[in-house]
Amino acid sequence: MIIEIDFNSDEAIYVQLCNQIILGIATSQFREGEQLPSVRQLAETIGINMHTVNKAYSILQQDGFVKIDRRRGAIIAIDINKLKALKEAREELAVVLARGICKGIGREDIHALVDELYDNYEANTNL
Repeated sequence: MIIEIDFNSDEAIYVQLCNQIILGIATSQFREGEQLPSVRQLAETIGINMHTVNKAYSILQQDGFVKIDRRRGAIIAIDINKLKALKEAREELAVVLARGICKGIGREDIHALVDELYDNYEANTNL
């Protein structure tokens, strides 16, 4: 498992950790039913506080990407609720698109970018 945390980023470490795990799922680096490292193990590997890893795992559980099992720890278990996912995507994309518009990025550029990213994920997964 390769997780890259940018300690100089303005983005919180737990958010980076969540995003890295979600990207890992999207690219099939992590698969359904696979066990993630324990909180302690991942914290030591990355060099961060255990509470930060615990917070990331809790958020991933709330968002339907992992299931927490007291014996096995965090396990990739994707809650496929398409309507909820589309609503969340709409909310997040609204801000991303607004930023792009403010920076002069056109519709065609956004469509090309979405197609490129989607094709990249689709090539690496069987979702």
